[in-house]
Amino acid sequence: MLRSLLLLLAALTCTYVYASETKASTKGTPAGAPAISGDASAIKDMLQRNYPQIGKIEKVNKANFLGLYEVVTSDQLFYTDEKGQYLITGSIYDLKTMRNLTEERSHQLFAVDFNGLPFELAIKKVKGDGQRKMAYLTDPNCGYCKKLEAELRNMDNVTLYVFMYPIFSGSDEKVKAVWCSKDQVKAWDDLMLNNIQPPAGTCDTPSAKVLELGKKLKANGTPMLIFADGARIPGFLPAPELEKMLNGTAGR
Repeated sequence: MLRSLLLLLAALTCTYVYASETKASTKGTPAGAPAISGDASAIKDMLQRNYPQIGKIEKVNKANFLGLYEVVTSDQLFYTDEKGQYLITGSIYDLKTMRNLTEERSHQLFAVDFNGLPFELAIKKVKGDGQRKMAYLTDPNCGYCKKLEAELRNMDNVTLYVFMYPIFSGSDEKVKAVWCSKDQVKAWDDLMLNNIQPPAGTCDTPSAKVLELGKKLKANGTPMLIFADGARIPGFLPAPELEKMLNGTAGR
């Protein structure tokens, strides 16, 4: 137990600090800037005006801890102080409950409307009763996507929506071969798990629409996982973490 706590504290040392100090931290509030202490709207305006490298700031909210404010861009969550002098990146943990507060809040802020996804563009794979649900963007030439399929192979009672997202060189042909197969699920599994290439496809594919969806979801790589509660996770997760997310117990 002590070793686990020390490891966690070591991680916190790396993450619960400000990653970069803004110019304001050494020079004070920029000349002519209004007093912004505790004013979320003024903090947002000042940060956006003086530090455009942050990206477009969607909103600034008061956080529920440490007197911090959330700085929310289109796909990232940062923190700042009440004067907008420091920009903090990384995860904040509640040590009493061992919860990753940043991760939980990010799931809320960047949630996807799962039921609004265009499932007609995906391969549907039902395992067991199919009660649990997950969608993911994946590329047949992505190594971590193949690792994901290996993790999913032995999982049960889940409906998977496979959005083939061809962003790697040579992926278009493989996607077309799978999509045009009589048994898309078997063709996909054979390709990803056994490296068996299906016959070349001759039908039309929805790849252009899937690529458009990926841009909308800001999927800069694969895999990207989307769970029924709207949580969007970029990257690979091992089976135990997938189970937690599918069961709605992640971070609890």
